[in-house]
Amino acid sequence: MKNKITVGSIFCGIGGFCYAFKKNGFSLSWGIDNCSYAAKTYKQNFFHKHIQEDIQKIKPSDLPYVDVLTSGFPCQPFSIAGKQLGFDDNRGGGFYQTVRFIKSINPKVFLLENVKNLKSHNDGKTFQEMINVLSLYGYDISWKIINASEYVPQNRERVFVVGIKNTIDRKFIFPSKKKTYKKVVDFLENNIPEKYYYTEKNKKMFFLLKENVTEKKHIYQYRRTYIRRNKKNLCPTLTANMGTGGHNVPIILDDIGIRKLTPRECFSLQGFDQDYIVPENVSDTQLYKQAGNSVCVPQVFDMANQIKKTLKG
Repeated sequence: MKNKITVGSIFCGIGGFCYAFKKNGFSLSWGIDNCSYAAKTYKQNFFHKHIQEDIQKIKPSDLPYVDVLTSGFPCQPFSIAGKQLGFDDNRGGGFYQTVRFIKSINPKVFLLENVKNLKSHNDGKTFQEMINVLSLYGYDISWKIINASEYVPQNRERVFVVGIKNTIDRKFIFPSKKKTYKKVVDFLENNIPEKYYYTEKNKKMFFLLKENVTEKKHIYQYRRTYIRRNKKNLCPTLTANMGTGGHNVPIILDDIGIRKLTPRECFSLQGFDQDYIVPENVSDTQLYKQAGNSVCVPQVFDMANQIKKTLKG
């Protein structure tokens, strides 16, 4: 294959998949997401076609063909942190929208990502139904649960599903397990703005933190009524809930005082390099949410590399 392999991304968010595939030399064709705030971040980092629209209103046949389709369809219906309504949650329809795109575009490869709990939701019946449906369209299906801690110091287990067109005579092989040697401190910034620090103005929250957050540059987490230090010195899973309140953001003690991680630090702990633009015209609330909703970039980069090997031989 002399030409670059083309990629399209649905539920693309801020472009975690796109960023990883681009870094691996793929050609980005289009990305689709309905969130206006994520679109602002996406458009500052990518120059190919971005479609901000309800995915149900889009006809895949109107889009250019792509070799690879990626989908980070909404995880809330399956997350252990939510109500776990699965397909009974209207967001659970994101999977069937993904199937609609796969059926219409018929890409050589698709790559899907979701929370670990998808595998066990409804005693495993939901996941098995998904695999059965995806297999109907002529794909060899592989899946694996991988922790982002193999790449960055963040505890983030996600299930990845890869479909390879069964007309391709090579099988997809998931990347070998890795071990990150970087620590949380390697991702921290200097000269942090005052707004990220907890002070006596925070009253009850401050004194609870002061009593419990005692070791420098270890990650702490506020758990409703108590403070917990991560004993493995990993950042806890970054979630979209970080955007609903400051105490949901992981906490550290640095040379200045007790503070929450900044949005840039959260993006870095998802594997985004410093060349990725964290826009100033998007609120911290939305940036935290975007970081939590994204994928771990180096994790996807490795899978993109394996997809390239599978297609090129």
